[in-house]
Amino acid sequence: MVPHPGPNPPRLRKLDRCTASCPPLHPQPLQPDAAPRPVWQLDQTLRAGFPSPALDEGAPRIDLNEVLVRHPEATFVMRVAGDSMREAGIDEGDTVVVDRAIRPAHGMVVVAVFDGEFTVKRLELRAGRPRLLAANPSYPAIEPREGQTLEIWGVVAHCIKSFVPMEGKAGWAA
Repeated sequence: MVPHPGPNPPRLRKLDRCTASCPPLHPQPLQPDAAPRPVWQLDQTLRAGFPSPALDEGAPRIDLNEVLVRHPEATFVMRVAGDSMREAGIDEGDTVVVDRAIRPAHGMVVVAVFDGEFTVKRLELRAGRPRLLAANPSYPAIEPREGQTLEIWGVVAHCIKSFVPMEGKAGWAA
């Protein structure tokens, strides 16, 4: 991977400031000022076909940070724009959980910075050279040429989909 040289574009500078402020050895939740808010974990397989009987009420609660965040000090969430990864199940408006501590490997979905712009794509390594593949046939592969820069910024660990608008909730701006 070719590191991004020289002065960073504004988006990268903003993210660099954010990542620089995170203490390297002290875990930070995704929202540093947020208290953990456990949600109910139902010990029930959810069928997408015929309905199953009613669920028990005595279910334990889980903290989604524990489920989604493996390396708190290196984990970020990003909103997806565009449809280049739709066949991988990543759609416009989805939230991806990006872990910068996971070593990128062939076949992983990654967040990359290509010529100063962020993108989410599947990483392919051919003879040690990176290539970024869309999961939509309308988009060509990205193969950096001489003079172009490519940095693998992090690995997409999870994709969060919202089916109901979260109006009035803190977080993403519309």
